[in-house]
Amino acid sequence: MRFNKFFKLRSFFAVLVLCLLVSSLQVAARQASPAQEGDQVAADTAQQINSATGTIGDTPTSVGESVNDDESTLATADEVVKDTAVYKSAAFYVILFVLLCIFLGVIGKVIRVYELTREIQGKRGTVNWSHVQAFLFIVALVALLGGTYWTYETWGNVASGPSASVHGERIDQMMMVTITITTIVFVITQALLFTFSFRYKGSEKRKAYFYPHNNAIERLWTIIPALVLTALVVFGFFTWRSITNPPDEEMKRALSVEVTGEQFKWNVRYAGSDNQLGVRNYKLTTPLNTLGIDFTDKKSWDDKLGGEIVLPKGRPVRFTINSKDILHSFYIPEMRVQMNAVPGMPTYFQFTPRFTTDEMREKTGNAAFDFVLLCNKICGTGHYNMQYKVKVVDEKEYNEWIAKQPLYYNDDVKKEMQKRMAQAPEGAPVNNLAVNK
Repeated sequence: MRFNKFFKLRSFFAVLVLCLLVSSLQVAARQASPAQEGDQVAADTAQQINSATGTIGDTPTSVGESVNDDESTLATADEVVKDTAVYKSAAFYVILFVLLCIFLGVIGKVIRVYELTREIQGKRGTVNWSHVQAFLFIVALVALLGGTYWTYETWGNVASGPSASVHGERIDQMMMVTITITTIVFVITQALLFTFSFRYKGSEKRKAYFYPHNNAIERLWTIIPALVLTALVVFGFFTWRSITNPPDEEMKRALSVEVTGEQFKWNVRYAGSDNQLGVRNYKLTTPLNTLGIDFTDKKSWDDKLGGEIVLPKGRPVRFTINSKDILHSFYIPEMRVQMNAVPGMPTYFQFTPRFTTDEMREKTGNAAFDFVLLCNKICGTGHYNMQYKVKVVDEKEYNEWIAKQPLYYNDDVKKEMQKRMAQAPEGAPVNNLAVNK
């Protein structure tokens, strides 16, 4: 008797919640915006208007009839829009999902009450739920493994694309080894988990056996993963070291480029004919000398500004990476390049482009493809805007481009230095003349 009262009370609240959700769904339908009308509705409306203002047979319709037809057509279109706009609302699908869950819950409760009633009457249940759940475990396993295969097959290399740098092949190889090992472990463990759930489903003919402790098994599942992870870490360490520590001869031959990040842009400086960048000092920063370059260092006199980053194919490039304010991250996905830009501490990354921009456009099948330098650290509200075009060309085109770039040590900077030298007290250090006092 007490059970029946409890069930009736729960059923009452379930029906009440169901009614409230249905009411909410109706309110959402009434308040749906006409601006959400679909393309098909718009096309049907236009067609109806054209029909209304056209001719019937060989006799033109009157102006009054056309206006009336237009008004009725637009009214009908508005009604259709109001009826269909709700299906484009996220709230509609949320409410629909909740309604579906409640419906399934009510059906489950009804079935459970029916089974309890049969048990009270001394009859066996009609459905063996242990077998149903075990079967669902196998279905879930097949769906899980099938979804994993589909994900690898369809989206496996979409995010990164082909590697456009020499060292990128080593990065991709390391990634493939890691993914292969983890995928094998994933498939084995999930297959065992779901298969055991199916194999040892609940049964009145068998009692559960509790297996609290086994030293051999614990050693096995501790030592083997530790060895595999150690191997992956060592492999990754040597791969990273080979990329970030190139031979001295290759470092000397590499093109020297400096990139400085700030909120929310990148500043690029190319080394001149001597392939050496001038010294920087943040104390020398002025409106004209935004990078704080010490122009008493003659190596800075031939440094050039870059409105974009242009790199020669097949030649190593060594980037000196700085930040003027907070932490940024120098990131070119297709080059497999990423290095933090740390305030007050220059970092370095050297790589060799394998393909020109035109070749990558052919490989990707995207005629509008461009390499882009991104910031991979969330650095503020304008983080999304820290994008800088990177173009890879052949050696001849690069030489033509770099010859046209302006010098950083231009006439305006020279005039400012001369002015400060004239205004500076006698005996003041020369390297402090550009300080913005």
